[in-house]
Amino acid sequence: MSLSSHLTELRKKHEALSEAVERAQRSPSFDDLQIADMKKQKLKIKEEIARLSQ
Repeated sequence: MSLSSHLTELRKKHEALSEAVERAQRSPSFDDLQIADMKKQKLKIKEEIARLSQ
């Protein structure tokens, strides 16, 4: 997998997690721990994108 395709996949995962977090925050069935976990995953992906983009 090339670097650009890897970055593209990471960006897609980041966007999907962003949407999932937004949906979860609007839904009372999600607890705060699940949302916090998704936000941590999102942050890790963002940091990886930044690291690979340098």
